[in-house]
Amino acid sequence: MQKGNIGVTTENIFPIIKKFLYSDHEIFLRELVSNAVDATQKLKTLASKGEVKGELGDLTIQVKADKDTITISDRGLGLTAEEIDKYINQIAFSGANDFLAKYKDEANAIIGHFGLGFYSAFMVAKKVEIVTKSYKEDAQAVKWTCDGSPEFTLEETDRTDRGTDVILHIDDDCREFLEESRIQELLKKYCRFLPVPVAFGKKKEWKDGKQVETGEFNIINDSCPIWTKKPSELKDEDYTKFYRDLYPMSDEPLFWIHLNVDYPFNLTGVLYFPKIKSNIDLQKNKIQLYCNQVYVTDSVEGIVPDFLTLLHGVIDSPDIPLNVSRSYLQSDSNVKKISTYITKKVADRLQSIFKNDRKEFEKKWDDLKIFINYGMLTQEDFYEKADKFALLKDTDGKYYTYEEYKTLIKDNQTDKDGNLIYLYANNTDEQYTYIDAAKNKGYNVLLMDGQLDTPMINMLEQKLEKSRFTRVDSDVIDRLIVKEEPKGEELDTNKRQMLTAVFKGQLPKVQKIEFHVDSQAMGENNAPVIITQSEYMRRMKEMANIQPGMSFYGEMPDMYSFVLNSDHKLIKQVLENAESACAEKLSPIESEISVLTLRRDELQKAHEGKKAEEIPTAEKEELNDIEKKLNEQKEQKETAINEYAAGNKVIHQLIDLALLQNNMLKGEALTNFIKRSIELI
Repeated sequence: MQKGNIGVTTENIFPIIKKFLYSDHEIFLRELVSNAVDATQKLKTLASKGEVKGELGDLTIQVKADKDTITISDRGLGLTAEEIDKYINQIAFSGANDFLAKYKDEANAIIGHFGLGFYSAFMVAKKVEIVTKSYKEDAQAVKWTCDGSPEFTLEETDRTDRGTDVILHIDDDCREFLEESRIQELLKKYCRFLPVPVAFGKKKEWKDGKQVETGEFNIINDSCPIWTKKPSELKDEDYTKFYRDLYPMSDEPLFWIHLNVDYPFNLTGVLYFPKIKSNIDLQKNKIQLYCNQVYVTDSVEGIVPDFLTLLHGVIDSPDIPLNVSRSYLQSDSNVKKISTYITKKVADRLQSIFKNDRKEFEKKWDDLKIFINYGMLTQEDFYEKADKFALLKDTDGKYYTYEEYKTLIKDNQTDKDGNLIYLYANNTDEQYTYIDAAKNKGYNVLLMDGQLDTPMINMLEQKLEKSRFTRVDSDVIDRLIVKEEPKGEELDTNKRQMLTAVFKGQLPKVQKIEFHVDSQAMGENNAPVIITQSEYMRRMKEMANIQPGMSFYGEMPDMYSFVLNSDHKLIKQVLENAESACAEKLSPIESEISVLTLRRDELQKAHEGKKAEEIPTAEKEELNDIEKKLNEQKEQKETAINEYAAGNKVIHQLIDLALLQNNMLKGEALTNFIKRSIELI
């Protein structure tokens, strides 16, 4: 029997393995099963070169658990005493103390980086035994034992078959790993696609009302998953079945991309475009990264471009550099190349589907849109590829490329300054009246109701030459696309002020909403009242919801314009009635305002060009007094108009109709509107 110390220059290695990698301690099973796979694969390679005598036989790797131990058994190369001494006892790296000092705060930089995969066993075991026999002729079986200190024993033992058993005596604080369900979970997570069959126990079947073991191995992995095959060997059903196996609760994918490249790096995999139902950030951990069919991680940022982390599926590459626990990526030029390749492959596939089957592409556009828009917003080189197949959808459900849509609207939707105006709505029901008015003008209206449409609009305004996006309810129809300077009879100042005052005082007081009343000659056949919302402010508020640093806009009130159509007979009637009903009360007030205004103008003219100290004090005081009296008279005028308007049912009915049309009439106000409607009928 040989006794000795493992070749490290410090005794701190085991406590560090246990302590610093504790959060990741479940990887021990992946590391040990992967070692068994490596030993089996190497044996197959040697056999193919005629360097192994006799039949290989069954190469299934077995994982077994009993009351206190977990055993991983393979029939691979096996180890000689010299190989154990070389690969297990001599942890070959220089400056172990420097290494420990460097990595004591970076736990995950240990296992694997220095060939320490086997030592992950000590994260869960108080004692580890290796019973092994090399494939070499006349090899002597040996047993290695270590209790987690640097001391080990190595002795000869009996074993008839080549291969290795690694026996873990599980520590008291890690007994969860002895549970069948926990082992099953870890094997499914890390080992389900290993290239060599892995068995955990025997298959079970129901017999006499209980489950009993059969004689057949319970193979937990698919050793030849679809990404290892050529696309020509696969049918659509193979891809959809694999997707269902990976994501049992998901809807069918939209389509998939099979990756298969061997130069300048090795990369295989299948990426699926899933149907996304809700928020963009919900499913960013659905791509699984493998290294030679060994599961590594589902955090693939850096390898996959950010916008494609929304995809689902599998990527497998031996060229992606991994740190010691195989779970963390290091920066490397290969990773950048892989990211660029995947972007190009995705863009090419989308372009191909669009070109070859546009009808099918349009059917899937509403689901695809979020991926493509996200990519165009976050990656310049993807925008350049995608603007050929990215689509715009109008309110009639028709789809156009950017170039097609520009051609469609160029003649009728160019304003007097040569800007192309893209009209859009984001809710066809709520904005129906505005959409209808635009269509009656011969305009086309886009439907922009996606999660990313506000930032997309901002980007497209920068990318598309002389183009502006305007929501269809942001102004009255004649001002949405101004093709010539406005003409027509507008109200004189007094009438406009009267009309504004009549309606302004009766508008509801709503928290975080401000109304600005305006009047415009819009034609007698258009609606009497229209509510519009400023395009700029609304868009800024929408951006504030999704972009940090814009919360200032989010706190501002919603700004609406309450536009009165001075050509409509109802508005004309309201104005005539108000002027008539208020004439007696307003006449003396107007006279007083007129006198005060005249005197104020005289004084202000006399003060022009003078410095403050040159103006007599008496005149300053008189001017202040006039301003005060003017404000008082204006308040009296406003009060008189409000008293009249408060009792006018037509005014309230017109206001409520406009609010109702914009989904802003609720609660008590809605009840009052219904009662008033019945009375008026």
